[in-house]
Amino acid sequence: MAADGKPYLSARHAYARYVRPISPRHACYTSAVGEILIGTSGYSYDDWVGPVYPEGTHRGEFLPFYAHRFPFTELNFTYYQQPTGDSLRSIAAKTGPRFRFTVKAFRALTHDRERFVDAVRVLQSVAHPESEQSHVDQLIGILLQFPYSFHYTAENRRYLASVCDALAYVPLFVEYRNAEWDHSSVWREMERRGLGLVIPDLPQLDGLPRTPPRLTAPSGYIRFHGRNADNWWQGSNVTRYDYLYSDSELAEWIGPIGDLSAKSETLVIAFNNHFNGQAVVNAEQLRQMLT
Repeated sequence: MAADGKPYLSARHAYARYVRPISPRHACYTSAVGEILIGTSGYSYDDWVGPVYPEGTHRGEFLPFYAHRFPFTELNFTYYQQPTGDSLRSIAAKTGPRFRFTVKAFRALTHDRERFVDAVRVLQSVAHPESEQSHVDQLIGILLQFPYSFHYTAENRRYLASVCDALAYVPLFVEYRNAEWDHSSVWREMERRGLGLVIPDLPQLDGLPRTPPRLTAPSGYIRFHGRNADNWWQGSNVTRYDYLYSDSELAEWIGPIGDLSAKSETLVIAFNNHFNGQAVVNAEQLRQMLT
């Protein structure tokens, strides 16, 4: 049930309500709504075949289909494996010059932290403006998503500063999953460094941040993770994000989105509730509400 007491549509039925079927013959590339880029966190999910991609679509065809519908995506595969110049060139070839993306930082930078030097070196080779492999024309920036276990300690603050110093050549966006980082001093330091603060929509659970919508850099970033409180702590990477936002829940964001977009050069909005294509449903839903 939604927060307003209305039953949720199934993802398949909701998709039919808000989205026309995607096909190569009916390309519907959608540019930014003003300076707002709406998309999803990743695009390569097998359970999207049917609800999102036509039956029989092969994985190699996912991205072209996706880019017909959305102008932006978060590259999530880069969290599990380091990006390469070839992989980014392939994405550029399949989407065209108007498509934009952020790169989710490799887990060695935000979670494991054991191969920090190697991870930085790889990002320098593919994201530095002076690199021959750079794709900065399409790259909005690098997303640093830190886990709940990344507490607000002096050691972690020093580590975050070292990461930001090492990657100072590219726009950075930082997402905290622990409420300990919800401090005005943190936001002031991010403003001083020009770091983008990611505003997450999460379940209202003790320990999770309730970051107010605000800008700390020229561009803003909102990530919708769903409000699945029952599965947040105990669920998997699939069940945790098994959530479909209602109209009223998305409507809560219309005002803050308007305020942020009026002050920012670009406002990036990514839906991470990817299970069964629900992120696509809500991304289309929000875009229609804004237009």
